[in-house]
Amino acid sequence: MDIDELISIVTLKKLEDNKFEGQNYKTVWGRIFGGQVLSQSLHAAYQTVPENRIAHSMHAYFILPGDLNEPVIYEVDNIRNGGSFTTRRVVAFQKGRAIFNMAASFQKDEEGFDHQIQMPNVLSPDLLLTDFEQAEKFKEELAERYQIFLAAHPKVFDFKPVGTNIFLRKENALPINHCWFRLKDKIDMPLQFHHQLLAFVSDYQLLATASLPHRKEIAKTRAYYASLDHALWFHRDFSINDWLLYDMKSPSASNSRGFARGSIFKEDGTMIASVAQEGLMRKLKK
Repeated sequence: MDIDELISIVTLKKLEDNKFEGQNYKTVWGRIFGGQVLSQSLHAAYQTVPENRIAHSMHAYFILPGDLNEPVIYEVDNIRNGGSFTTRRVVAFQKGRAIFNMAASFQKDEEGFDHQIQMPNVLSPDLLLTDFEQAEKFKEELAERYQIFLAAHPKVFDFKPVGTNIFLRKENALPINHCWFRLKDKIDMPLQFHHQLLAFVSDYQLLATASLPHRKEIAKTRAYYASLDHALWFHRDFSINDWLLYDMKSPSASNSRGFARGSIFKEDGTMIASVAQEGLMRKLKK
């Protein structure tokens, strides 16, 4: 997938005033990628709010696996138009069945208090290998996993893991993960579009962080992952063209579910977003 294809995927076709249609990113695992419907649903909501209202949060539930061969229809409910905030609900349908729903809130610019946590002290992206460069070293030792990695990778983004990429790990570790990312080809588009692309990429690696304490077992038996819910808060303006650090931690995994939280920072330490996700992390039988 290149940048033109990504733009075409996250930009929906308008069918009616509050109804839109989206095409699918062709995944190798045979289901619609969660980041796709996150970004498309945010696009649909943005089409129905005033231009001076910017998304500050979105909360989504994945209801059914999406069919790659069917377009996704998004219907937007205009829940509230307030003096400072605008609220929208978006439901995604395939074959007349709801597969996903999302609520988003938008706000006009306002002056207020300002503070943030400190960015983790990790190596800068210029000192790190890309995940492709890392994987190349394992292409013979982990041949099958290497091929899966190549096929599943959203190549429109650059990723530079701090440490070994999760999918190449065979030893258990603390459920803490850091990864730099940015769009490979620069875009000159409004902030709203950068929000949509951040929603797309925020679903990559976050849930897998919950697998880190279990890599030995997963290396032998594998695991099935699927997003259940996803929340994203936009704190400050940013550009998806620039390196961003994804600081991910998983406080808990239980009952075949993994939970993870993320904070996203600019290279200068400015915190631009927060993420939380719970997903199915089910053991597969041999």
